[in-house]
Amino acid sequence: MNFTNFGKYLLLLKAVFRRPEKFKIYLKAIFKQMDFIGVGSIGLIAIISTFIGAVMTLQIAFQLVSDFIPKTIIGSVNRDSSILELSPTITAIVLAGKIGSAISSEIGTMRVSEQIDALEIMGINSPGYLILPKILAGITMVPLLVIMSMFLSIGGGYLGGTLSGAVSPAEYIQGITTDFNPYTIVVALVKAFVFGFIITSVPAYEGFYVKGGALEVAQASTRAVVVSCISILACDYIVTQLLL
Repeated sequence: MNFTNFGKYLLLLKAVFRRPEKFKIYLKAIFKQMDFIGVGSIGLIAIISTFIGAVMTLQIAFQLVSDFIPKTIIGSVNRDSSILELSPTITAIVLAGKIGSAISSEIGTMRVSEQIDALEIMGINSPGYLILPKILAGITMVPLLVIMSMFLSIGGGYLGGTLSGAVSPAEYIQGITTDFNPYTIVVALVKAFVFGFIITSVPAYEGFYVKGGALEVAQASTRAVVVSCISILACDYIVTQLLL
């Protein structure tokens, strides 16, 4: 995304948050997007988080070869890495692929079929009407999915560690409950909020300015996922640098 595109993106966001019509109009659309972004992604996030937690526990146990390091450290390392990095970032990247492409395709199809032009002729603020519900749903549901991912990742670590014999249940539970810093949850939720905004606004921008036909809509969807993933990783670094 070069400076011209970034400027157009900022101008689109300005239009999204400008002159809101009656909020009642948006409520139905917001709940529909919450269902699509949040409820529709629960199964996928649950499976990925559980397996990532289990694999992380096995890898941490594999690397702890010294007899002087207590096995309880496995639980605490898995807990902190899941909360601070794996749950927010992996959830966001998976959602960027699933939701980002759908948002970009939906708005891009409306653009090439001139439905957005029809909305503007009727005097409706089309960026606000089409994009604002998606952004509000994203910044609401992505943090909730990340919280769910944290619990499932730590739970998956318990299952993976105990079933494989890498760590005993008592040692793992002692590890995840010892020296817990609640501030890590705050950092993770700030990341989730930022990622939720990126996942919904960047694909909406790519779809909104599509020109051409079906091929260009498909290219915009691909571009939306790539730019969203790069933006997520860049913002991950920035938020981590600022808050930790």
